[in-house]
Parts: sequence; C-alpha cells; structure tokens
Amino acid sequence: MTKSIFITGAGAGIGLETARLFASKGWFVGAADRDPRALENLQAELGEEVCSTHVVDVTDEKAVAEALSEFAELTGGTIDALHNNAGILRVGPFESIAIQDHRAIVEINVIGLMNVLYAAFPYLKAASGAVVVNMSSASAAYGTPDFASYSASKHAVRAMTEALDIEWQAHGIRVCDLMPPFVNTGMVQANVGGSRLFDSLGVNLAPSEVAAEVWKQVASPQLHRAVSGQFKILWPIARSAPTAVTRAVMKKLRRSS
Repeated sequence: MTKSIFITGAGAGIGLETARLFASKGWFVGAADRDPRALENLQAELGEEVCSTHVVDVTDEKAVAEALSEFAELTGGTIDALHNNAGILRVGPFESIAIQDHRAIVEINVIGLMNVLYAAFPYLKAASGAVVVNMSSASAAYGTPDFASYSASKHAVRAMTEALDIEWQAHGIRVCDLMPPFVNTGMVQANVGGSRLFDSLGVNLAPSEVAAEVWKQVASPQLHRAVSGQFKILWPIARSAPTAVTRAVMKKLRRSS
C-alpha cells in the first residue's frame, strides 16, 4: 500500500525538496502552501498521481482542517507522515522589527504548526506507526540574538515536540523534529544582512540535505535530530554547558564578522 506524507510550506526550499524526495521513493505527497503557482509547478513536475496540492495558510484553522480532510480522502483516511515545515523568518535587533512581523512569526511558526498537528491527529492515529517531523532549528538550543522571536518560536516547536512525543505514544505516533543551522533558502537569503551570525556560522546547508534528514527521521525517528556536522558537535555541548558559557559564545559569534 502506498504511504502518504503531508508537507506544509511545500512550494519552495526544504518543503519542495522533501516533496520531491518522498515522491521519488514512491510516496503519495500532499503539498500545502500559500502560493498556488508554486503548487501548480510542483504538481506538474511530480504528476497528479503522486502529488495532491492544497492552497492553504496554516494560520487559518478551518482551511487547514479542510485541506487535511481532502488529502485523507485520497489516502483512505490515514496519513503516514507529517512534515510541519511552513515558517517565516525576520532577522535583526528586536526593536528594529515591526511588532506585526514578530506576531506573524509566532502565528505561522507556532500557532500554524499547532493547527496542522490538531487537524492531522485523527489521520495519523488511523495509520500504523505514523511519524511527525516538525521543523525546529539550531536556534532552539539557546535564545539567539537578532533572531529573538524566531528563536522563541523554535523553542516552542521543540517543547511541543517533546510533549506530544510522550502524549501520542499511546496512539502509535512518533513526534520528532529537525534542528538545522542556516539553510540556503530564499527565506534565509532575504535576511542575510540582518545579523553577523550568518557570517560567523555560514550558510552551508542545501535544502536537499535537510530533506534527506526528513527521510531519515521518518525511517528512524529521533526526538531531536541535529543537522550538519557542525551542529551535531555543538548541540550536546549546548545542552550540557553552563548557561554563562553558552551566553558568552553567542555574544562572541554575534560580534564576529
């Protein structure tokens, strides 16, 4: 029986590459995005027989529920994997970013993710061994300067992942996340001038590399999967180091150029 995955933010970047990868592995893909033209292009590329598209804003609770219901009608009422990828980023000193932009980051990255999780639950429960892969970030390891609201949103994703992985175990659902550093997407490129951290840490990951990590999470879930050799080393240190040490490192990276 063909397995299915529903991907938010599938019109570009990581979501697009994830859709391509899973389709190439024989999965039936539900691609959701706010951009109808991007979805049309994706469906034309992959074919209607392996890709269902859904124009939806994840902050619209009703639209999210309708999209997931429509997708589940095509899959026999089950969803084997969910990739919560939709998100936005604004970088710079906190006070230099409009408050409505801070609010939008939380609405999309956190409330949007919750909307999708809530609506997807019955279809995940109906599947056998379903897996949720939330898109967290390396910035969830410690509050990141110039990324304050984005970092806060990814801390929330991390906490949601940890809580639901316990709660939903009783329903046979694994909930995990990915924690990549900077990925070379249009979203990141639009913000590279906003912080010296981009220069200090580099923008070294390709979206296709992160998509490969989504595949690994679905095949063999880890609660938090650090992405990139650099962060795989830093993540255990960040978790165990005294707060003062981590804070000092973040300050130094922000000053570097």
